[in-house]
Amino acid sequence: MEKPGSKPEWCAIFNPNAGNCKGSKDRDRISDVLSRNGIRFTSLTTTGRGQATEFTREILAEGYRKIISIGGDGTLHEVINGVFTQDHCLPKEVTIGLIPVGTGNDWGRMFGIPLVYEGAAGVIKEGKSLLHDIGVIDYFMESEKLRTFFINIAGLGFEAAVIKRTNKQKEKGRSSKAIYFFNLLKSLASYSNTPVEITIDGKTSQAKVFSINIGNGRYCGGGMRQTPDALPDDGLLDITVIKEMGKLEIIKSLSMLYDGTVLSHPKIDGFRSTGLKVTSDTILYIEADGEMLGHTPAEFSIIPSAINIIYGNKLIQ
Repeated sequence: MEKPGSKPEWCAIFNPNAGNCKGSKDRDRISDVLSRNGIRFTSLTTTGRGQATEFTREILAEGYRKIISIGGDGTLHEVINGVFTQDHCLPKEVTIGLIPVGTGNDWGRMFGIPLVYEGAAGVIKEGKSLLHDIGVIDYFMESEKLRTFFINIAGLGFEAAVIKRTNKQKEKGRSSKAIYFFNLLKSLASYSNTPVEITIDGKTSQAKVFSINIGNGRYCGGGMRQTPDALPDDGLLDITVIKEMGKLEIIKSLSMLYDGTVLSHPKIDGFRSTGLKVTSDTILYIEADGEMLGHTPAEFSIIPSAINIIYGNKLIQ
C-alpha cells in the first residue's frame, strides 16, 4: 500500500463483487501479493456499477498514469471507458495492468495473464507493454445516441441476448461459465434470426443474421473464439457474421465457437476492417466486453495504438 509521504506509482481499482464476490474475499491476499512483488500502489474499491469509470477519471486528474484493474472483464471495460472519457491526459500515456478475478477473464486469456494472483502480479512487475487498439461503438438507447469504448469483443443479436440473461443472474450473485453456457442454450428457445443491413468498407449488404461479433480480442463468454484471428494491435476490427441458422444447426456447430474453426462454417463470414455500420428494422441489442449497452442502429470504429497494456506472453503474432 501507499507509504506515508510518498505517492505510489500505481493505483489499483478493486471490484469486490467480481467472481461471485471473490474480489472481496481475496482483497487482502491480492494486496499482499502486489506489495511482496515491490509494486507500490494505492487503492480504491468500487461499490456499484460504473464506479470504476468514475474512479479512473478521478485518479487520472490526480496525476496517476498507471492503473491496475482488479476484477473481471466488466471492471476492465469500465476502466477503459474512464480513460477515454477524460481530458487530463492522452490515453496512450496511460498503462493498464490486470489482476483477473472475474468469471470469464477472457481478455487476460489472450495475453497469458495467469489466474494465480502471484503470477499476475509477476506480469505487472515485469512490465512488458504494448499499445493496444480500442474499439468505439456509437449506438442508441431508445432515442438517445451514446458512445462506448471496448477493449475486447462486442456482440449484436444472440450474443447480447445471452449476456442479458447472464448479467441478471450475476446481479443475484450467481455467476459461472456453466451458467453462461446454460443461458446460451436457454436463449436459443426464444431467439429469432433478424434481417439487417451491414456496411463494411463502403459496401452494403442485407441478410438475416443470428449474431455479429466485432473483436480486438479473440475470446469471449469464458473461452469462446468468435473472432479467432483478431489482433489487438493491427489497427483493424475482426468481424464475424453468423447468418440465418436453425436451432438444431446452431447446437451442432457450438464446438466450432470454442475450437477456433468458426470461420470455416459455410454460413459464417469473416471480415477485417476499420469499421462497420449495422441497421435493422427490428432493433438488435448490443453488448461489449460482457456489458449490456443499447441497440441498433450502430456504428463501430477503431482507435489504433490507443493505450498501453501490460501483458504476460504475447502469443499472438
